[in-house]
Amino acid sequence: MSAASRAPLRSNLSNLSDRSDRSNRVDATAGTTGRVRRRVALTAGAAAVVLFATACGSGGTSGGGGQTGFITGSDGISTVKEGERADAPDLSGKTVDGGQLDVDDHKGKVVVLNVWGSWCPPCRAEAKNFETVYQDVKDQGVQFVGINTRDTSVGPARAFEEEFGVSYPSLYDPTGKLMLRFEKGTLNPQAVPSTLIIDREGKVAARTLQALSEEKLRKMLDPYLTGESGAAGESGESEK
Repeated sequence: MSAASRAPLRSNLSNLSDRSDRSNRVDATAGTTGRVRRRVALTAGAAAVVLFATACGSGGTSGGGGQTGFITGSDGISTVKEGERADAPDLSGKTVDGGQLDVDDHKGKVVVLNVWGSWCPPCRAEAKNFETVYQDVKDQGVQFVGINTRDTSVGPARAFEEEFGVSYPSLYDPTGKLMLRFEKGTLNPQAVPSTLIIDREGKVAARTLQALSEEKLRKMLDPYLTGESGAAGESGESEK
């Protein structure tokens, strides 16, 4: 074979090698890009799970900002001294069972306000505790009221009430607009379940952003059953 005929052959082999190298680099790049995309997707999914768990868990002890005067005890229950309490906002509207409710109609009673959702496992865990305590204290000038949130229809909320024998009414608040009416720092809309005590004067006296056992709920409510306005504990950290 002449030198002239060998030159095109070497050229063709060189071109084939170059194309193969480029193809391998493209495949490697595509593989890396795919792995990166998969890692990003997994990270985003994990973040969404964490956000949902945070939204339906203990909720922490801070409502975020605001000069609310809350002092938080080691048990996660926050109280406000008489004279420093903020008025509860207008809490009225349609209930889960299709009725109408205005919390202000219960002024003169102690109101236990529980924020819950049928989709929330901690809410399910505490539901029977609330009904048990309600039955014990409803004749002592105490009214329990729920705020059902983030249920896109009343069907699941009604099923929840039936399953756990909840007999007190709940306002239906799927978008959380009622919670946003509270003074800044009083409630964290992401903290579900949450519970507030509204005193006989219609002012916010106590709060917790966690699920409650029967024992903790009684401890939170007891200071207000005797007609006392209740006072912030001597120990605890101010949230001002």
